[in-house]
Amino acid sequence: MEVLKEYISFEEIIKGSRFLSELFPCNSQAQARELVKTQKTKYADATHVVHAFIVGPSGEVMGMSDDGEPSGTAGRPALDVLKGRGCTNTLLTITRWFGGTLLGTGGLVKAYGNGAKQVLAAADQAGLFEELVAKKSFTFTSDYSLYKLIKNNMELFHISNLTEDFGTEITIKGEIYEDEFQIFSGKLKDLSNGKRSLQNSSLQ
Repeated sequence: MEVLKEYISFEEIIKGSRFLSELFPCNSQAQARELVKTQKTKYADATHVVHAFIVGPSGEVMGMSDDGEPSGTAGRPALDVLKGRGCTNTLLTITRWFGGTLLGTGGLVKAYGNGAKQVLAAADQAGLFEELVAKKSFTFTSDYSLYKLIKNNMELFHISNLTEDFGTEITIKGEIYEDEFQIFSGKLKDLSNGKRSLQNSSLQ
């Protein structure tokens, strides 16, 4: 299974209606609900905010909504495209602003299905999918004298979602492949002569 790393969107106009397809990384059903809620608030002027999502290590949790479109014409084709991609931990929303021309059930299925295909194709072209790998979150502090050396060594590991807070010391947070955590922890201790260590919590 593959997971989405970053947000991406695709937009098209079909017979006057505007369709905005957006993909979001999403780790749980609860997060999917919150993201959809946010989208509906953001696009309060839209006619429909259709969604489909797949989450879980093996893509075992799925959901969708037609959001007022005729049953089976919007959420289902969007979900079918997501399932066909073999991805998980991904939310797709397709927001429609009605342009005055009815598309009919066949036209709706085509429009929503194509929106899903196009935004997934854009994500693939941009290299935004990666294999689902168990990760751990980490945090540690560094003094300024060690910062550059530690940063150079971090390039040897699979680290993502990195944040740095420059205060009296530098607080560094991120995610690392689970099987690299202990190696990275040992490297940090070596570089700091045992003064620095990783704090962690497993990602859900």
